Amino acid sequence: MRQWCLSIALAVGLSLGLSACGGSAPDPAPSETVAAPENVPVMGPERPILAFGDSLFAGYNVEQAEAYPAKLELALRAQGINAKVANAGVSGDTSAAAAQRFLFTLDNQPVPPQLVIVELGGNDLLRGLSPRETRANIASILKELNARKIPALLMGMRAPPNLGADFQRDFDAIYPALAKEYGAALVPFFLEAVYDKPDLLQDDKIHPTARGIEELVAATSADVAKALPEARGDSLAAPPK
Repeated sequence: MRQWCLSIALAVGLSLGLSACGGSAPDPAPSETVAAPENVPVMGPERPILAFGDSLFAGYNVEQAEAYPAKLELALRAQGINAKVANAGVSGDTSAAAAQRFLFTLDNQPVPPQLVIVELGGNDLLRGLSPRETRANIASILKELNARKIPALLMGMRAPPNLGADFQRDFDAIYPALAKEYGAALVPFFLEAVYDKPDLLQDDKIHPTARGIEELVAATSADVAKALPEARGDSLAAPPK
């Protein structure tokens, strides 16, 4: 965790987190889907997936086609899964800001997602927000997904030691506890594949480069595929309100 801890410590100490993660978040825009190239053959019903998170999904300082949701879509299609991944990442979002826009985002998908990937908490760390608040905000998202019977995959984060042992303990416990409580699939630490590899991180030492994103996809695409429910033929149904 040394590189990750140093990155977060620097970001917190110099308030770089606010600028590196987008500063003040832009107004949420309707999520866009980056289509896979036509030369990637797939069969079966379309599998709509919503990637809901912050700058780690939005594609900070990389092309949209290089962002995690776009690269994930390609990886799943290469596995024969007819995935269509909507990028609902907003740079700078705290868990509270994300929770506020979640229903709007979910209700405005062209079709109901068959899986929602939730990636939040990094900006809460950078601002030193209470783990209790972070947990409550992410819980509200998972609770809504449970109510709609939409499976969720939770991307976990970890707190650096410089925030204190109690904070670190409470924050790190958020993700496994919520996954267990709401029956969500879990990736324990989303940045596991890149956090200690400087050549895969941008100059801010927080966000992955385009190649780093490819490593994240390689490390997590199997988790996404496993979290998808069995294919069903309702992908053209109207979105729930």
